[in-house]
Amino acid sequence: MARGKTIAITSAAVVLVAGAAGGGAWWYLHTRGTPQETAERFVSAWQSGNLAGMRAELGAPDPAFAKAYDDMRKALAVESTAVRLDGVRETGDGTGQASYTATLRLKDVGEWSYSGSVDLAVVDRHWRVKWSPKAVHPDLTAATAFALKTKWPERAAITSASGDRIDGADAGGSVQQIVGYLEKATAKSVAKLGVPYKVGDAVGTSGLQHTFQERLAGTPDTEIELVGADKKTVKTLDTIEGKTGEALETTLDMRVQGAAVEAVRDLKKTAALVAIRPSSGEILAVVNNQGGFNRALDGNYPPGSTFKAVTAVGLLAEGMSPGDRVTCPKDVTVGGLPIRNSNHAAYGSVSLSDSFAYSCNTTFAPLTKERLSSDKLLSTAELFGFNKPLNIGVVAAKGSFPKAESDAELAAESFGQGRITASPLMMASVAAALADGTWRPPTLVPSIKQETQPQALPEAVLSNMHRMMSAVVTKGTAKDAGLPRGTRGKTGTAEYGEQDDLKTHAWFIGFRGEVAFAVIVEEGSGGGAVAAPVAADFLRALG
Repeated sequence: MARGKTIAITSAAVVLVAGAAGGGAWWYLHTRGTPQETAERFVSAWQSGNLAGMRAELGAPDPAFAKAYDDMRKALAVESTAVRLDGVRETGDGTGQASYTATLRLKDVGEWSYSGSVDLAVVDRHWRVKWSPKAVHPDLTAATAFALKTKWPERAAITSASGDRIDGADAGGSVQQIVGYLEKATAKSVAKLGVPYKVGDAVGTSGLQHTFQERLAGTPDTEIELVGADKKTVKTLDTIEGKTGEALETTLDMRVQGAAVEAVRDLKKTAALVAIRPSSGEILAVVNNQGGFNRALDGNYPPGSTFKAVTAVGLLAEGMSPGDRVTCPKDVTVGGLPIRNSNHAAYGSVSLSDSFAYSCNTTFAPLTKERLSSDKLLSTAELFGFNKPLNIGVVAAKGSFPKAESDAELAAESFGQGRITASPLMMASVAAALADGTWRPPTLVPSIKQETQPQALPEAVLSNMHRMMSAVVTKGTAKDAGLPRGTRGKTGTAEYGEQDDLKTHAWFIGFRGEVAFAVIVEEGSGGGAVAAPVAADFLRALG
């Protein structure tokens, strides 16, 4: 009995172990997952650019795997990838195939779609991708690579406001400075621009041609190719039709531009002139009589007494009137700074309007200290666009007005000296604001959205400023310049350089009708004697 009982127990144990072994074998031999799930994970990782996720689905590592996708992305300048799984089927015992459609967005080319398939197989009881180059594209092999062959359309035009093309070889030098130049792309510029540009393609290297390169160039007709190791075409996979570039309209008025050119053409000294339409801020003309540096837009000069127009707005806003009696002595000292007038002139007791017309530094410096703080002069300057970036499509210097740190600096700033700098463009925009009553950011390309908003000048100053600027022309520093009737303006003689070797620039800003302008003549002896006559020639040419 004891023996039989022992045998029974042993037999039961054997059965139990056998049963356990049989269950474990079933679990171990069963294939995990489905070909559908593997294919879905693979194409999802491909679409998101997750090479690690794609690699995790492979049945066996392949040294060409990552390189194939990276080379495709770089050669075709792939910006994004969308992959749609079209279907998955089993093709035999432990094998399958997933079909897909890939859509690639190629930079500066467009979209390219193609269909392909990925082989699947059971490896180590799991469904895996059986990868080869044809998984990337049906025609890709280990001996081929992707490449683009491009043909660019004719470049779009840059035009004046009236639609006339201004980017031709016959454009004047000042216009060419704005339009910019085309050169053959170098390896460096191609690396920056990316595919589909090739060395030797025409690209803008300066001015509007550079700023609006992609708009003007359009997109090329592009052949997507497979090439061999010798870079020769093995097969053309597809052709994507390009599109012509979009013309770029500027605000330049070639009649105004021509008048500006004639006004500065024969000057022996370096000069620049900018004209603006006051009601819109549109730049009508930009002229430099010397090539190279575009000082009209990017120069940084002390504005000299042209800035008195800004200071005068501040004084009028504080309650002064053109008829108020002020003094214009030969010399004054403010904050320890000795101040004199041009040619040591003195006019005694005069009206504010006359002190403005005669450009009395010795009037404006004390008045600014007494009636305007550094904060108030700063805020007035910023009403005219100082310290605000200019966005015109080409390089342009913003007007810089640092807050005065002492009474001496405040006095110097009152007549456009100290640390103030401005370009002719900036001062033309000041003149335009004085003409219209609102400062508007100067605009060269209407399609550029301006972030800086127009700013209205203080109420009730406009008519007084017009009266005072008229007096400059009829009885003041510009009375002998020959300016046409109806011109209003302000002269300026700006000092610069070392204290023991000071030189001067000659300025004149003003407006007449729907044209506001600024003129600078470098190393000119005086605004009234040198710059204002240039403005007179310009305005007479306009008629």
